[in-house]
Amino acid sequence: MYNTFSILFFLQKNRVTPDGKAPIYVRITVNGKRAQTTIKRKVLVEKWDSSKGIVLGSSPESKAINKYIDDVRYKLNKIQERFLDANKPFTAIAIKNRYTGKDNITKMLLVIFQAHNDEVDSLIGKDFAPGTAERYRTTKKHVQEYIQKEYKVEDIPVKHVDHKFITGLEYYLKTTRKTSHNTAIKYITNFKKIIRIAYANDWITKDPFFHWKAKLKTIDREFLSKEELQTIIDKEFKIQRLQLVKDIFIFSCFTGLAYIDVKQLSKNDIVIGIDGEFWIKTKRAKTHTRSNIPVLPIPSDIIETYKEHPQVINTEKLLPILSNQKMNSYLKTIADSCEINKNLTDHLARHTFATTVTLTNGVPIESVSKMLGHKSLKTTQHYAKILDRKVSADMNALKSILSNQELQAKEANK
Repeated sequence: MYNTFSILFFLQKNRVTPDGKAPIYVRITVNGKRAQTTIKRKVLVEKWDSSKGIVLGSSPESKAINKYIDDVRYKLNKIQERFLDANKPFTAIAIKNRYTGKDNITKMLLVIFQAHNDEVDSLIGKDFAPGTAERYRTTKKHVQEYIQKEYKVEDIPVKHVDHKFITGLEYYLKTTRKTSHNTAIKYITNFKKIIRIAYANDWITKDPFFHWKAKLKTIDREFLSKEELQTIIDKEFKIQRLQLVKDIFIFSCFTGLAYIDVKQLSKNDIVIGIDGEFWIKTKRAKTHTRSNIPVLPIPSDIIETYKEHPQVINTEKLLPILSNQKMNSYLKTIADSCEINKNLTDHLARHTFATTVTLTNGVPIESVSKMLGHKSLKTTQHYAKILDRKVSADMNALKSILSNQELQAKEANK
């Protein structure tokens, strides 16, 4: 249905105050039917330009009221646009009620958060990875604890979330919860999605995150050196589970796959590539992007080692994998046994693949990015630390090229 829509500002002259001021009203007209409300501002009658719907003059007061009128007009236009975008029928009264807040049912912050988390949980394995769902659950827990500590209540209306609430939450995470700066920012970024949902549904009239900017600090990501990696490879453990965890960790170091991706690998993920060699072709659980990885000799040997393992024989799994908790516990033991003072994790394995195994050996960053399953090179650059010796080798190659060019130029000028 086609809707006509107009906005008019006027004075309610039958309500002039003793000092000669009249309240300013706004009239909304949709398809010839009207609704009006005060904008809670007054002006001297003689200062009002009824033809333009503005205050005359250039005094600070006149400018302030005119700016406020422009803001009201903008808000009303946005309300009408949202009705149109949602393909919802609307009337002048509906727009007025939306503007004044009379049609708003109070939405509680943690209720919205829980509804979002329930939706994410129902889509695990489809649109979301288990880790993503867990991060949202943890974020809600922190927000809930912050509300209880700071506001002494179990929940608050989402419309009460403002810039002060956001900065207070950040401070709470860093002090009471003692999270690092980057971890606090990531939690707040997760929380930001909940507020954006409220804003998109018109449960709040403005975005409290408008003036908040996420600023992550650059951190040096740990990875294993060539010597440290070789030490772990050479280490043999008599305890079968330790040896298994070591092998799975090394498998990740030479494939760049995270724990969940290795756990989900099936025999069908090993295919013959265009070069006639074995490749791993799978989708990352976290991002659902493709990872295409040629199988190097070391991971190939690990696959061969466990092909007769009961867990591999009885399922379609490519490798037998312990729980993440047990893996992390055993990795600490492995690090101690190898006298490596680094926290061995699947993330460190991915960093090792990006740096020590690939980039350091001259594999282009574009290829590394594709194997890691990243959507952009920028993400790969966060993982991949190009070592000084690689930079040195590249510059020496450049020196050689420039020297040859100089010699050729000299020969040409003789």
